[in-house]
Amino acid sequence: MDEGKPLFTQIAERVEDSIINGSLPELSRAPSTNELASFYSINPATAAKGVNLLVAKNVIEKRRGIGMFVTEGARDILIAERRAAFSDRFIAPLIAEAATLGLSPDDLTQLIVERAGELTSPHTG
Repeated sequence: MDEGKPLFTQIAERVEDSIINGSLPELSRAPSTNELASFYSINPATAAKGVNLLVAKNVIEKRRGIGMFVTEGARDILIAERRAAFSDRFIAPLIAEAATLGLSPDDLTQLIVERAGELTSPHTG
């Protein structure tokens, strides 16, 4: 677990990760508060706070007497949210620094393409 984030936030993010990667598909049953508390060895109230974050985002819904379920469209909601956060956290500062260095959008694109190629090609040597 990440020491810098509240535990309930980390629990919500783990469930979100499962929705995004498809291991917890839309319309499927989601882990209950008690299941999360047991799995992560945490207080059920902490797990409930994490679940409530997901309910507030409309990615999990509580069906009284049946359980928790992933909503239809949950994956798209989460991807849009993370994409916006990625842009704010990484892209905006990248563009600001590129402007400071006098790099054009084409220069920046070329740097990204070059770096992506370095990351995906096998290392020689």
